Amino acid sequence: MSKSLQLALCDTQGKLFELSAKNGYDSQMFAKAYMTTDVATDMDKDFHHIQWAGKEYILSRIEDEHGDLLSKGEPFDTETLYWMGYIYRYWNYYTGESSKEIYRQAPAKTMQIVYLMYHTMSPELAIERLKESYREKHSK
Repeated sequence: MSKSLQLALCDTQGKLFELSAKNGYDSQMFAKAYMTTDVATDMDKDFHHIQWAGKEYILSRIEDEHGDLLSKGEPFDTETLYWMGYIYRYWNYYTGESSKEIYRQAPAKTMQIVYLMYHTMSPELAIERLKESYREKHSK
């Protein structure tokens, strides 16, 4: 997949995370439901029709198939959510790790906490810092 198509999918996923807030979903619940289910697994593939279906379709699929994992609540601000969704998808392209592996290393709360420090970094540097932090916490 070309770099421009990968970046377009990063943008779509960022907008999906923003849309979750507009629909009033608790951001931690949404991120976990998205990143750990088959919807994100399909986004991880080299090609799957969901990648080109748009954020509204992806959200409706999550609601239809995994609505029991979602709840209304306090969403993060939209800038944080966009960055989080974008970085999660970029991470998949950058390292080849699955969405489930990525979420295990950087859950939503972690992403919210580091947003202010990391959002101005290159995606690669932010990902490396997140991975390093995870390794430090889990090497003890």
